[in-house]
Amino acid sequence: MSPSATREPKPWYGRRGELLVVIQFALMFAFILMPTWSPLITPEQLAALAHWRWGILIPTWFVALAFGALGSVHIREYLTPLPYPVDHNRLIQHGVYALVRHPLYSSQLFAALGWVAFTASLSHLAILIAGFLFFDYKAAHEERWLTERHPEYADYARRVRKFVPWIY
Repeated sequence: MSPSATREPKPWYGRRGELLVVIQFALMFAFILMPTWSPLITPEQLAALAHWRWGILIPTWFVALAFGALGSVHIREYLTPLPYPVDHNRLIQHGVYALVRHPLYSSQLFAALGWVAFTASLSHLAILIAGFLFFDYKAAHEERWLTERHPEYADYARRVRKFVPWIY
């Protein structure tokens, strides 16, 4: 049998999830560059709700910043943009990883949620929903790889929520 016949087929998203990273960055840039579209609320109504809008934006961005910073610090030695774990990784279950399994994805979702609430933008809401579905898909692949490498990951996944503490 030839060596090429024994190779595993390459998944559509790349051996280590390279295409998933490209899609993630495309969604991020689409969110940033998307114009605000708020047809259900007038600018005057939006201005009248300023204190509520800031009251949502600040906490969600604080959570986003905390999840992003703490998530990065806890896995700094193993951090990679790819969902495939680096060869020398360890399963981190403390700190922010005791609250959510994917704090770096949560960070982006909370930041986007804050902006959607602040602007009442339906165009940004659509990208946030697409981003949530995408991160759920990407995390599922990452978790399969982590479970192969760390059999205790399955127990960790049963105890800790994926993106939102105590909820999802």
